Amino acid sequence: MREWIELFDFLDRDRDGALSREDLFQGATALGWQGPQAHLYALLDFLTLPGPMSRKTFLDCLEEVHQDPQGVYGRVLRRSTLPRLLEKAAEVLSAKVKSASAEILRDGSEPQSMEALLREVVHSERSGDYAAALQRSAVAEHPVFADETALLLIDPQRAFTAGEWLWRLGPMGEFEAMPLRLAFDNCARLLEVLYQRVEVLFSRCPFAPDGYRWDPALEPIVRDDQPYFLKPSNNLLLPEGNGCRNWLEALEERGIRTLVMGGCTLNSCVRVSAVALARVFSRHRLQVVVDLSLCGARTSNYLNAPQFDGISPVEAGLREMRSAGVIAAGQVSWVEHSNPCSLRSTPTGNDRNTRPNSPDRRERQLKDE
Repeated sequence: MREWIELFDFLDRDRDGALSREDLFQGATALGWQGPQAHLYALLDFLTLPGPMSRKTFLDCLEEVHQDPQGVYGRVLRRSTLPRLLEKAAEVLSAKVKSASAEILRDGSEPQSMEALLREVVHSERSGDYAAALQRSAVAEHPVFADETALLLIDPQRAFTAGEWLWRLGPMGEFEAMPLRLAFDNCARLLEVLYQRVEVLFSRCPFAPDGYRWDPALEPIVRDDQPYFLKPSNNLLLPEGNGCRNWLEALEERGIRTLVMGGCTLNSCVRVSAVALARVFSRHRLQVVVDLSLCGARTSNYLNAPQFDGISPVEAGLREMRSAGVIAAGQVSWVEHSNPCSLRSTPTGNDRNTRPNSPDRRERQLKDE
């Protein structure tokens, strides 16, 4: 107990008897927290989202973590205030949507092209691997109505573009991280339009304090008190107490029919999480759509490889998602209201008279793939 008291006193940088998120960041940085301590840092950051934590609450929290076989991802996490924070945010968004007029929010023409980046940085003989993968294993564009759609971004954190994940890759780190930077830039462009106009949520995985922060592209846009899910593995549904499953069930109750996903990395956490969500929530309940313009993977994972039967790790991921009922789209276009007349994205083939998120359209897209 004495060690925990001393830890609280050190972390309480302004000596006001309460641990704020800024106190926690400065104190944990000074202590050099990383590795095993990153999990405790993630929990404490999550628990201080609603406001500073008292000394007693801090000590009780550490005692419970110490006694719980699941540690930081056990009872303490399950009792968090996240559901109330999300419910409050949803009420505010609902009022905004009802007062808004129908308009195109994003027509799919804005994201920077991953294919163009790869053509620029990869040897010419391999630069077309990803473009070919999109032709074989994804749809070019998928339109959605904003009042029936939520956005979920997986781990858009500084560690991947300017922190420990990048550094672990050694001399090739900057080269490998180029697609992630591009994806996060595209996420930021989309958030400039959609943030606080549609339901948006994020996940974070444990890193050292500086790497745990949002990527620099997102930091000026995302609120300091933005709720998020803790995701210590590559499956967003784990641990069970992180609140994700409850949020998804609440989306259904609020009339949300589509979940658009982005983030990193495409062939790992995004793939595993999208497939897991699709298996729990059938596409007739909640259609999972992965917007590839918002996703990034290591540069080398976009290139065809013998160990994946001549396709790339990314394309193998696209095929797995498709087989699970996930729609992988080169980009997603967003329209404000669910009024078919307001949809102005370019139609193709038999989709001309089809509602963007309708089950009929989904069936045809999956067959066309």
